[in-house]
Formats: sequence, C-alpha cells, structure tokens
Amino acid sequence: MHIYIPSVSLRNTKKSYNRAGGGSSSSSSSSGKGSSGSGSSSSSSGKGSSSSSSGGKGSSGSTPSKGSSSSAGSSLTGTKGSTASTSSTIYGSSHSITPYSNGVTKIITIPSGQLFAGRSAGGATRDQIYGTKTYGSGYPGVSGRGVASRGFPFFFWPVVWGGVAGGSASYLYDENEYGSPDNSSRPGGKLLTAAFQSNSTSSVFRIISDNTTVVNLISDIHANCSSHLTPNSASSSSSAVSYNSSAPDAPKPEQVVQYFRSSTVALTLDGYNNTAVFDSEGTADVPLPSGVDTTLLDCMNFTIGAAVPLVDAGSIRWGTSSYGIVGLLWVLMYLVNIF
Repeated sequence: MHIYIPSVSLRNTKKSYNRAGGGSSSSSSSSGKGSSGSGSSSSSSGKGSSSSSSGGKGSSGSTPSKGSSSSAGSSLTGTKGSTASTSSTIYGSSHSITPYSNGVTKIITIPSGQLFAGRSAGGATRDQIYGTKTYGSGYPGVSGRGVASRGFPFFFWPVVWGGVAGGSASYLYDENEYGSPDNSSRPGGKLLTAAFQSNSTSSVFRIISDNTTVVNLISDIHANCSSHLTPNSASSSSSAVSYNSSAPDAPKPEQVVQYFRSSTVALTLDGYNNTAVFDSEGTADVPLPSGVDTTLLDCMNFTIGAAVPLVDAGSIRWGTSSYGIVGLLWVLMYLVNIF
C-alpha cells in the first residue's frame, strides 16, 4: 500500500500508541430520497471533469513519500476507539458500517429505483484506502481528477466542496451530481467536519466526511493521538459541526493534504494553500508549509487509514434470482431421475 503524504517523512510507522477503549458510534443515516439539495438522479450521468490523465502527484511533482506497507493496516489495529457497527440503508438495502473492517470485494450494480441506478458499488478494501491530494484520487483502477459519473468502490459518495468556480476548477464545486453538503440521501448522512489542533505547533487539521464516518473517526483519532492534541480538539460526537463552505474556518479543497476511501474523506491543514487544485491537471502540488506538526499528521493519517469505517462484507445480502430458483429445480429433477 502506498501512503501519500507529500513533503513529510513517514517515520516510526511501527509506533505503538497507548490503548484506549471506547466510545461507540451513535450516528446513523438513511439514504432515503427527498433530501434537501439532493440534486441526484438515478441515471449515471453527471457534470464535472473526469479526466483520464494521471491521478494526483506528490509534492512538487516528486515521488510521494511511502509509508510501511503494513503501517495503516497493522500498526494501529490494537489501538481502537469505536468499533461498533452502524446500520445504514444504502442503495435500498441495510448494511453494517464498521471501523477497522476490511471492506467489500464483491461488486454490485445499484438496482433500479435507487439513486445512481446502474452504477457499480463495492469492490474496494482497506488496503486501497489511500488516495493523494487530488480530488478524485483513490478510485481503484481509475486515474484522473474529478469524480463525475464514477462508481462507488467503498459504497460512500465523494466529498462535495460547496462554492462556485469555473474553468479548470469546476470539477471541485459541481453539486448537481451528488447534491449539496447537507444532502441526507448521502450514505452515512450529511457532511460534517471536526478540528484537531496540535499542542506543540499552531497546526490545525480538519476532517470532512459523512456523519457516520466523522463521528467514528473523532473517537479513533482521540484514542490514538490525544497526546499530540490540545484539550479543545474534537473528542466526541458533539465536537462535529455541519460542513458549511461559507464558514470562515470551513475546510477548503486547496487545504487538503490527503484524500481517503475514494475521495469520500479528506484531511485538511489550515493555512495550506495548494493552488495546484485550481490549475490545469498535472500541475505540481505546493509543498506543505514549514512548522507543521508532522508527528500529529502521521498519527492522524495512519489512524484514518486503519480505522475509517467501511461497509462490512457480511452485511451484503444477495437475493435469490428467479433464474437461480429455476436452476435449482432443474438440478433436483436431474438428481431424482438418475437415482
């Protein structure tokens, strides 16, 4: 697995953090229709750029730093905050969403009558959890920035950045396909954000994702990284706030230092201004500023990679088709005839 944190040396990938037990996820969501600003349709069409060129690059066009191949999957597996499953209705069926689970290798086709009917969902596992700084990164087998008309390898929808922009940046702000940030049809619920401040530097990191994911990650980040955080950092579900792009402290796409889970989760750094996201695709990313608390950044990066909730493979229920029933009857008739 390649962990992309440009301009950061990923040391101590085997570091052990104090074990913390903990909280449970109390959030749940429905993917019912009729949400405000849903803006979605059951067709697979969508606006925005989905370029076929290479995906996100590392800092200044250099080869991105790589962590240990086992870092996200094993170094934090014994340091868990919440491991409770959350039941959620996604694409018309009930699924369990669980931190530290491995994901779903089976690919399904979203059934008729559901949002994004005909698109694929599933097929990605935790060892494919990391993207880059590029919006649209982290889709297995898909390159290029942007998320238009794509499937859902982890079942969740990509983050949408509120606002309006044209030209080469339009791929960031088109809400017509996935709806506004408060779209309750989004798997996991509307977009929330939570802030984590370093106790050794002025670094402030934020996560943005759906309700279920953010609430769970707050628990896990607090469990693993609290020794690097100030007391006013997010520590419970009440610390999360709705994402509002107009808020002065809202995370912004140019502040992203890492996308996860097919761009459905983003980790941002206040004050970082990666102007490459507004330029033509292939523009080198701006290096992270000096004075960043890289220890906290490493801890959050590894924790999110190891703990971000995924849909459980065991929660995927496969109905028996009429073809399968007919086939079973033929087999039974054949067995009766030969005995």
